[in-house]
Amino acid sequence: MAENDNNTQEQQAPQFAIQRVYLKDASFEAPNSPKVFTKQWQPEINLDMNTATTTLDNGVFEVVLTLTVTAKNDSDTAFLVEVQQAGIFTVTGLGEAELHHTLGAFCPSILFPYAREAIDNMVNKGSFPALMLSPVNFDALYAQQMQQQAQATEEAPQH
Repeated sequence: MAENDNNTQEQQAPQFAIQRVYLKDASFEAPNSPKVFTKQWQPEINLDMNTATTTLDNGVFEVVLTLTVTAKNDSDTAFLVEVQQAGIFTVTGLGEAELHHTLGAFCPSILFPYAREAIDNMVNKGSFPALMLSPVNFDALYAQQMQQQAQATEEAPQH
């Protein structure tokens, strides 16, 4: 009987594994080249981020981190680069809230350095100066998103 208790405990123990990290989609545009190269380089950089999660199997999830970077120089778009960095993760033994946090914050934080490198490589190949995006605190972003959802729920009219 003690053996059954051990099996039950092992099944309930949280488990996390990275099965694969891959580049799902990437694009680079320099719509105003070569004109943009004749101006002094003082870019305004805008970064948009989004994550999406798909359940592939019981305890197996694909998380896709989408980063879109737009660089404007003297009001002209110098370049636009978008990367969808994805990963397949096995996550078991977590409660719903912990699973949601793992997929919404922890997994994107694993994917971000890969996406940052892909963006920097494409920007360099476009003959622009290196673009090393600053680290992102996905835990803080996740907490902010949860707070906004809670406020929206509270402000929703009750029937």
